[in-house]
Amino acid sequence: MPAPHDAVATRGPVRVVGTGLLGASLGLALRTAGVDVQLADLSPTAQALARDLGAGDLTAPDSPEPTLVVVATPPDVAGPTVVAELAAHPDAVVTDVASVKALIAEEVEAGAGADAARYVGSHPMAGRERSGAAAADADLFAGRPWVVVPGPRTTSEAVLTVRALAADVGATPVTLGAQEHDDAVALVSHLPQLAASLVAARLPGAPESALGLAGQGLRDVTRIAASDPMLWAAILVGNAGPVAHALRALRGDLDTLLDALELARDTGPLGNGSTGPLARVIDAGNRGVARIPGKHGGAPRRYGEVTVLVPDQPGALGRLFGEVGELGVNIEDLQLEHSAGQRVGLAALSVLPGSVAALEAGLTERGWRVVAQ
Repeated sequence: MPAPHDAVATRGPVRVVGTGLLGASLGLALRTAGVDVQLADLSPTAQALARDLGAGDLTAPDSPEPTLVVVATPPDVAGPTVVAELAAHPDAVVTDVASVKALIAEEVEAGAGADAARYVGSHPMAGRERSGAAAADADLFAGRPWVVVPGPRTTSEAVLTVRALAADVGATPVTLGAQEHDDAVALVSHLPQLAASLVAARLPGAPESALGLAGQGLRDVTRIAASDPMLWAAILVGNAGPVAHALRALRGDLDTLLDALELARDTGPLGNGSTGPLARVIDAGNRGVARIPGKHGGAPRRYGEVTVLVPDQPGALGRLFGEVGELGVNIEDLQLEHSAGQRVGLAALSVLPGSVAALEAGLTERGWRVVAQ
């Protein structure tokens, strides 16, 4: 049985078509909120797994008609699936959660006719590097933006239905046009995926001696490179124009870096004009990082950092967190770094700048080794 829940606006049954990470996570979130969920997937095995995980019930011939259909298939089949679901469920609002919108909107507009009034494109800005129902999480959407993309015929009632769905699973609805959405995700989602994959692609042939030196920087850059290749191929093809535009801009910066490095290699590092271009690229990166929204989506803030040596033992990290709380300090962010072959880790705690000195002193007094910055 679902856990106790707060009142929600979404009324079931909600039909979820596609039981991968997003579909199964949505089913879990809705079931937790007490909403009936019907599952459908071309793969009986994937469908059964999502059911067994508690994401919903399998659709049966006598299942009641859904009030809302969520198409959670890969983007290359999302458009035809939306059109089919609009025809099969004439009283339901239909949305999709694919990460490209303009192409799907065109397919729905061309194939659905007047039924397109019940279609609302959408895209929760949530995910993991792991795929499939086994990676599903009822809290996947909590605190994340959920882009709502009305079409030219979409009714206001349909838009409200999808906005309510987003809010009911903890997301924040954001309205964008289809092309505006695709241009945005090319820059903040698709380009980072490709950059991570390109860096990670240099590693299969790397010597073990080099990989043994890997630190947190490499792990941070390549974390999302473990994503599903076929899914990402479909995403990139579906958003080819905006992604190509972003890659061309990146290629321009790479050419600047290469020219400067080759000049330094050929003429030496001093007095030849190679340092300036390199510094400008890094500085541009500094300015870009400063624009990334901070905690809870607000304006970015500068935090102080306290780095603590943590033994690689059960309960050590929990004990650290507990003692930070006892000292009256809130951890705003956390980064963990493990060095190869070492039985300790470095916990970099981001805190308000005014708390740094007191936290360092308090932790040192309690026996923790604080690493001087």
